[in-house]
Amino acid sequence: MSNVELRSGESQEQLLKRFRKEVTKSRVLSTARKKRWFTPPSEVRRIKKQKAVRKARQAQRKRDRMAE
Repeated sequence: MSNVELRSGESQEQLLKRFRKEVTKSRVLSTARKKRWFTPPSEVRRIKKQKAVRKARQAQRKRDRMAE
Protein backbone atom coordinates (compact mmCIF):
# COMPACT_ATOMS: atom_id res chain seq x y z
CA MET A 1 0.00 0.00 0.00
CA SER A 2 1.29 3.45 -0.90
CA ASN A 3 1.91 5.87 1.93
CA VAL A 4 2.51 9.59 1.42
CA GLU A 5 2.97 12.04 4.27
CA LEU A 6 2.35 15.77 4.08
CA ARG A 7 5.60 17.73 3.98
CA SER A 8 5.93 21.12 5.65
CA GLY A 9 4.76 23.89 3.35
CA GLU A 10 3.27 21.43 0.83
CA SER A 11 -0.17 22.13 -0.62
CA GLN A 12 -2.95 19.57 -0.87
CA GLU A 13 -2.62 19.58 -4.69
CA GLN A 14 1.09 18.73 -4.50
CA LEU A 15 0.38 15.98 -1.97
CA LEU A 16 -2.33 14.51 -4.20
CA LYS A 17 0.00 14.66 -7.23
CA ARG A 18 2.73 12.80 -5.29
CA PHE A 19 0.20 10.23 -4.11
CA ARG A 20 -1.06 9.58 -7.64
CA LYS A 21 2.51 9.18 -8.88
CA GLU A 22 3.28 6.71 -6.07
CA VAL A 23 0.13 4.69 -6.80
CA THR A 24 1.01 4.58 -10.51
CA LYS A 25 4.55 3.46 -9.75
CA SER A 26 3.38 0.68 -7.43
CA ARG A 27 0.79 -0.50 -10.04
CA VAL A 28 -1.95 -0.85 -7.44
CA LEU A 29 -4.78 0.26 -9.74
CA SER A 30 -3.77 -1.88 -12.71
CA THR A 31 -3.59 -4.94 -10.46
CA ALA A 32 -6.99 -4.16 -8.98
CA ARG A 33 -8.52 -3.75 -12.44
CA LYS A 34 -7.08 -7.06 -13.58
CA LYS A 35 -8.48 -8.85 -10.53
CA ARG A 36 -11.90 -7.25 -10.82
CA TRP A 37 -13.23 -10.16 -12.87
CA PHE A 38 -12.08 -13.75 -12.98
CA THR A 39 -10.22 -14.67 -16.16
CA PRO A 40 -9.82 -18.37 -16.85
CA PRO A 41 -6.24 -19.61 -17.32
CA SER A 42 -6.98 -20.59 -20.93
CA GLU A 43 -8.04 -17.02 -21.66
CA VAL A 44 -4.88 -15.65 -20.03
CA ARG A 45 -2.74 -17.96 -22.20
CA ARG A 46 -4.64 -16.94 -25.33
CA ILE A 47 -4.17 -13.24 -24.61
CA LYS A 48 -0.43 -13.73 -23.87
CA LYS A 49 -0.04 -15.59 -27.16
CA GLN A 50 -1.78 -12.79 -29.06
CA LYS A 51 0.48 -10.20 -27.43
CA ALA A 52 3.58 -12.25 -28.29
CA VAL A 53 2.51 -12.56 -31.93
CA ARG A 54 1.81 -8.82 -32.14
CA LYS A 55 5.17 -8.00 -30.56
CA ALA A 56 7.01 -10.36 -32.94
CA ARG A 57 5.33 -8.75 -35.96
CA GLN A 58 6.33 -5.28 -34.78
CA ALA A 59 9.91 -6.40 -34.24
CA GLN A 60 10.00 -7.97 -37.69
CA ARG A 61 8.68 -4.77 -39.30
CA LYS A 62 11.31 -2.78 -37.44
CA ARG A 63 14.07 -5.13 -38.63
CA ASP A 64 12.74 -4.90 -42.21
CA ARG A 65 12.83 -1.10 -42.07
CA MET A 66 16.38 -1.12 -40.69
CA ALA A 67 17.54 -3.45 -43.48
CA GLU A 68 16.27 -1.13 -46.21
